[in-house]
Amino acid sequence: MATLIPHLIRDSALRQPDAVALEYRDRKLTYAELWALVQGTAQSLLASTIGRGERVAIYLPKQIETVAAIFGASTAGAVYVPVNPALKGRQVAYILADCDVQVLVTSNDRLIGLAEDLKHCPALKRIVVTNDKLVTVDLPGVEIEIWAEFMARGQGGNLTPHRVIDADMTAILYTSGSTGMPKGVVLSHRNMVAGAKSVAEYLENGPHDTILSVLPLSFDAGLSQLTTGFCSGARVVLMNYLLPRDVIKAVVQYKVTAMTCVPPLWIQLADLDWPEEAVKSVRYISSTGGRMPRPIIQKLRAHLPQSKVIIMYGLTEAFRSTYLPFEEIDKRLDSMGKAIPNSEVMVVREDGTLCDADEIGELVHRGALVAMGYWNDAERTAERFKPAPGQPAGIPIPEIAVWSGDKVKRDADGYLYFVGRNDEMIKTSGYRVSPTELEETLYASGLMGEIVALGIDDPALGQAIAVVATGKNGATIDKDAVLAFCRKQLPTYMVPHHLIEWESIPRNPNGKLDRKMIGDQIRLELVKS
Repeated sequence: MATLIPHLIRDSALRQPDAVALEYRDRKLTYAELWALVQGTAQSLLASTIGRGERVAIYLPKQIETVAAIFGASTAGAVYVPVNPALKGRQVAYILADCDVQVLVTSNDRLIGLAEDLKHCPALKRIVVTNDKLVTVDLPGVEIEIWAEFMARGQGGNLTPHRVIDADMTAILYTSGSTGMPKGVVLSHRNMVAGAKSVAEYLENGPHDTILSVLPLSFDAGLSQLTTGFCSGARVVLMNYLLPRDVIKAVVQYKVTAMTCVPPLWIQLADLDWPEEAVKSVRYISSTGGRMPRPIIQKLRAHLPQSKVIIMYGLTEAFRSTYLPFEEIDKRLDSMGKAIPNSEVMVVREDGTLCDADEIGELVHRGALVAMGYWNDAERTAERFKPAPGQPAGIPIPEIAVWSGDKVKRDADGYLYFVGRNDEMIKTSGYRVSPTELEETLYASGLMGEIVALGIDDPALGQAIAVVATGKNGATIDKDAVLAFCRKQLPTYMVPHHLIEWESIPRNPNGKLDRKMIGDQIRLELVKS
């Protein structure tokens, strides 16, 4: 029985060793081959003296080595930290320094862009690049080697992995926080295995499925494509797409039966032609990471009349919270569904009591999927991870639930509906963007005076990023220069969609920036324009 993340692959390898587990471009691995690769990667990490619970970061696009490093680290008893490949040097270095990463797996081109920032990562001892040759970088005290040399170190090894149990941490997933730089959500083996089993159950995944992995593996939903697929013995196809049309081509090429995307990608896919081969193979499509517009669901159902459309909602802090069964989609198209198996989702008033039907409250999630908190951040952990409501007074150690900060309501039949967000996070294209982090980056440009970033509702993106700023020292803002700076320093999804210049920015009576007033004024300006 799987209790640890590596067991998902091990158990499928025992059941169906010759079935294809993983495919990337022209390379295929059976479950037996994948399990051997994962064990070899673990042996190489152990031979490199990785310690119990020490962190291994993976800064790569989706490829075979990415998967090997993730599951190899977990097999060794270490902790994997998948880093979004869209992030730039300063952001990557922050993550590595924050959780004291000892080993980094990346590529030469990424290493060149990171080298200067990595000098601020004192715990980093080893870098493994997936290329055949090394590039020259100046990083004193850090050993750099190619993947083949790294794997050779563990070949034929029989080192004993560090002993861990399901309560031990296995992953740290970084997600943007409303107060600044990304925060690391700590996940245990129990969280991840329970999540994989729960999702596989309601999606009815099995060996008959071919899952197309299009989301970044640094996303909880992207990582879930691997864990759910391996848990159910499915075939997982890795894909780094450039154009939406490439996704449909991959569906045809690999006879994909299952795929999960964020709404902005579904919006693009809904406007394309789906050939008959794709229509025949796809068993279900699912959406997560934001509200799916009703017209898009209808378009996709017209393209894929034989496929189920499943709407999901989740938090990195609890992996996955709700899903709307396909059978309910016609009756409750705007609903986010009910709690996933083995979880309870409550709607709670500010005083901690449960809301009545159709009463707006905060979504609170309890159960095996609730994370261990935020790495190295007790204050924010205490704000978000609190005792679950409604526990008997006699329990001396209360169960901890995650309080989402999202406002929802529940109908008389128990189905949930999303209302809004408590915090100021910007949710765009399936990503959560910290206004503070974006503002800090913009300030570093030296091209503007005072700066405020916030999200404006957008039917395609979920929210569009709007930045309002004053000119520096009374000068007019060079908007082209600002956007060029953003494209160089930020991943694409963080580049502002609207850049607005004001003479001054409103403040409240306490002297703080009045974000509500700013947002209201921006909306008025955009409507007029």
